[in-house]
Amino acid sequence: MNGNVDRAALRHHGDVEALPGLADFAVNVRSDQPPPWLRDRLAAALDRLGRYPGARDDADARASAAARHGRRPDEVLVLNGAAEGFALLPALKPRLAAVIHPSFTEPEVALTDVNVPVERVVLDDYALNPACVPDEADLVVIGNPTNPTSVLHPAEAIRALARPGRVLVVDEAFADTIPGEPESVSGDAVPGLLVLRSLTKTWSLPGLRAGYALGAPELLARLGRHRPQWPVNALVLEAVRACCEPGAVAEAEAVARELEDHRVRFAKALGELPGVTVAEPARAPFLLIHVPGADRLRERLREKGFAVRRADTFPGLTPDHLRVAVRAPDQTAPLLAALRELLGRVSGVRVRDSRAEPAPDPEERLP
Repeated sequence: MNGNVDRAALRHHGDVEALPGLADFAVNVRSDQPPPWLRDRLAAALDRLGRYPGARDDADARASAAARHGRRPDEVLVLNGAAEGFALLPALKPRLAAVIHPSFTEPEVALTDVNVPVERVVLDDYALNPACVPDEADLVVIGNPTNPTSVLHPAEAIRALARPGRVLVVDEAFADTIPGEPESVSGDAVPGLLVLRSLTKTWSLPGLRAGYALGAPELLARLGRHRPQWPVNALVLEAVRACCEPGAVAEAEAVARELEDHRVRFAKALGELPGVTVAEPARAPFLLIHVPGADRLRERLREKGFAVRRADTFPGLTPDHLRVAVRAPDQTAPLLAALRELLGRVSGVRVRDSRAEPAPDPEERLP
């Protein structure tokens, strides 16, 4: 890895793109605030800020998450977001880590920062082939569904990566955004399996940082060995407890079904634009698109009031890739209109309502 340049790219995330005043298609969060019932739960928990979070608070949160996934409470470790789980990976002292790309880049940063050798496994067509992972890797990291490709890998292919002496880290930050959570391994008792879950996306809690890890008690103990006392606050513990209760799980399922419909419609509309290729099959609430000149297109979209996520900072992708968050049709319609206008200038064709007409100024081009 090339020191400062690569590290800066790997630490680029969508929130940097989502400047105030822009329509946000760069961050994969459900909305700009949590649902009212969750806000009320968190507001009520403010009364507990006058004391240290105790063992009972932690136990209640772990019990709620355990019940949600059919696990035991000692198989849950509450985290300051799934990202903290990646930051803790060096405590496992791997000799060689394999990070499957394109994917969320924080695991690679955390490992290379402490000089753990990392082998990038860049997938052809974004499809997982377990044979591509080096046998000698004693730590493997994969996202499912994968950010930014929106690919959902088969659970059997994920399980095929496990073996004695290896820790298999599965980032399931977006698992609850897919109806029924197919291919999730969160309930598996596979030796060495560590599953990271996030509350950020579905519950719109990026400012709180709440998540948890699932795994064998001894593995979780190794992961959290160097954490300070009281590592998570009372609001995080309340969020985990609340969002894992049956009513919340049912709400997440309904939201996932709605997102699935929005994604299908959005992907179809994007794929009809000139020069745009949508990575399929997509299952998560974001889409990876390839369009020539995407780096310039992103700048022109920002001028028109839209933020989309550059994707060339993901290993294996190029300046011609963008990631776009799935939103409701009334929100995506203005973005699609802007894309039609900008891409019509490039192609010499104006696209309107899926019909092509000659553009009045075919010489106009994106700068």
